[in-house]
Amino acid sequence: MSIPKKIALGLLGLLGLVLVIAALRPASFRVERSLLVNAPPDRVYPLLADFHRWTAWSPWEAMDPAMQRNYSGAPQGLGAAYAWQGNDKVGAGRMEIIETAPPPAGGSARGGLKIKLDFLKPIAASNTAEFKLDGGSDGTTITWAMTGPSPYVARLMGLFFSMDKLVGKDFEAGLAKLKAEVDK
Repeated sequence: MSIPKKIALGLLGLLGLVLVIAALRPASFRVERSLLVNAPPDRVYPLLADFHRWTAWSPWEAMDPAMQRNYSGAPQGLGAAYAWQGNDKVGAGRMEIIETAPPPAGGSARGGLKIKLDFLKPIAASNTAEFKLDGGSDGTTITWAMTGPSPYVARLMGLFFSMDKLVGKDFEAGLAKLKAEVDK
């Protein structure tokens, strides 16, 4: 067998191995970050449950100041919806709050909300975002998570790009901005 044929067979074998490894990766993903803020959950919750207030802390707002926003449904909380269309960095999509657990006023308590998150551009995807608020004597731990299906193409791309690293850094930036907003 000639050297070019051996190289071609080796490359085909390597490609096959990559495709098999991708097929064996998990069929879903989860990205999660947490941050402690010096405020009770009932001070944090309104910044999450009202999409109009996301402009103050969302990490994607600064990526496209000309982004078009459309608010619909309830003004805040369950049923509130927010659609956006922007540049290549923010894309286009829609969010709707589908579950709420407002924390009681004052002190240590738990609360949170769940959001149906549909991306339209640059890549269509349907995911779920969650915010959990866990109040304690030292403040509130805010946990921001996103989960969703990982189709084969995403699993293949995941061999070279980490969804956790790509989205996680935005969650960290958003939580830091949210902390600054709560501390005002």
